[in-house]
Amino acid sequence: MEHYIFGGPNGRKWDEKDWTASDDRVRGGKSISHITMTKTPDTGITVAKFSGNLDITTLGGAGFASHRTTIFEGDDQPLDLKGFNALVLKIVCGTSGGDGESDRPVRKYTVVLKDTILPKRPDGREQSTISWEADFNMVLEEDGSDTGKEKTITLPFEEFKPTYRGKPVEDGKAKLDWGGVKRVSLMVRSFFGDQYGPFSLVVSSIAARKTAEESGGWGCCVI
Repeated sequence: MEHYIFGGPNGRKWDEKDWTASDDRVRGGKSISHITMTKTPDTGITVAKFSGNLDITTLGGAGFASHRTTIFEGDDQPLDLKGFNALVLKIVCGTSGGDGESDRPVRKYTVVLKDTILPKRPDGREQSTISWEADFNMVLEEDGSDTGKEKTITLPFEEFKPTYRGKPVEDGKAKLDWGGVKRVSLMVRSFFGDQYGPFSLVVSSIAARKTAEESGGWGCCVI
């Protein structure tokens, strides 16, 4: 069972207006991210390009850049993921960016979920709440043989770990409301200097999947 959230045959169409930036500039950093819509040259399918520059010079190596959804935050319109057990991203290869421009190019990305959004502080900044995060690595073939092809990233729900202000939350101290997800984010972070520089990730779809683990595993690759 699969439910497309963005893209795919029946998911919400990719639209820049559904996303907004949340970069380390809110803390005085210099990282920057964008989400733009483009079409694949072979199929003409609309896809989302998450790109920008990850800086490590300003915040002591602790740079981050992200884009988050804005469409699930109302009380009457959360994203309901009950009944599923994984998020699945389809990534168009050959578009990771940064090759030759950094000695530690961006390869690790993070998907972030939130089920609680508090009112903004008097200064306009958001109040911190628990985030649920899962990382994946986007590694391309050195000979470029996978350029233009799709790779499937499967993130089982149990891989999403709770954090608060970037620090892990003790196991058992928090539980995500899978029926009331109010925010989905795509993020890159420097991991204190492990990666930096230009990045680009082209996503053709994001879906929730129910996989019968007992009948043969996840059925797609985790990169």
